[in-house]
Amino acid sequence: MILVMHQEHSLSEMYLKFLLIRSMRTQADLVAQLFDSSERRLARILLLLAEFGEPGSPEPLIPPITQGTLAEMVGTTRSRVSFFMNRFRKLGLIEYNGRIRVNKSLLNVVLLDHFTEPNPERPPGSPTPRIRSKQARRGQGGTGVMP
Repeated sequence: MILVMHQEHSLSEMYLKFLLIRSMRTQADLVAQLFDSSERRLARILLLLAEFGEPGSPEPLIPPITQGTLAEMVGTTRSRVSFFMNRFRKLGLIEYNGRIRVNKSLLNVVLLDHFTEPNPERPPGSPTPRIRSKQARRGQGGTGVMP
């Protein structure tokens, strides 16, 4: 392989480009897993499967895939994926009857991070944890910035 890489410059250039793209994608996936909500990660995966942002015209229909597989890709449960998929469908971001059709509006939502409902990580009716600073717990008010 090394000999061919030295002899065929076009092959070595193509292979290096592939490795760089793959490395950047892996890094982006790690950052998304660490910092993005599961809803945003699901939206990102749906867009990647639909190949939005790739050269040429995107195919809005993604290959057949189960919610269980999507849950493994997102790093959450199948029930959460089902909740988010239903939410995306109600918002008109996707359509699905057997196969999922991704609408371009999902790309805008992911890029601008504008989901219409507050705190989408929690289903309706579930308690929302309160995060308060030490000063607020002591009744001192303040800016919440620790000294």
